[in-house]
Amino acid sequence: QVRLVESGGGLVQPGGSLGLSCATSRNIFNTYHMGWYRQAPGKQRELVARIFTGATTIYLDSVKGRFTISRDTAKNTVYLQMNSLKPEDTAVYYCNANRVDGFVNYWGQGTQVTVSS
Repeated sequence: QVRLVESGGGLVQPGGSLGLSCATSRNIFNTYHMGWYRQAPGKQRELVARIFTGATTIYLDSVKGRFTISRDTAKNTVYLQMNSLKPEDTAVYYCNANRVDGFVNYWGQGTQVTVSS
């Protein structure tokens, strides 16, 4: 079992920055790809960013150049740094751990990000 605990959400003005953290209950970065998803009201959950076990990263097109996913193995923590935030980035953000064989997924409880003036 893996527990994921997100933190760092909140209210920010357009153009501002916010950092999210996802602490894992044990070191899983060698066997799980880590990702951040988001879900806005009335919309489907979408993948925002993923960091694979080999440290390759991918991003949703609309956040490329603004968001950065990273991980700290010593702290068992994954981060999402969000810059130049837009109102359309408003959503609940979820941390995800996807085992490399694709058969196991873990989710965090979610953290609200609101971009508004």
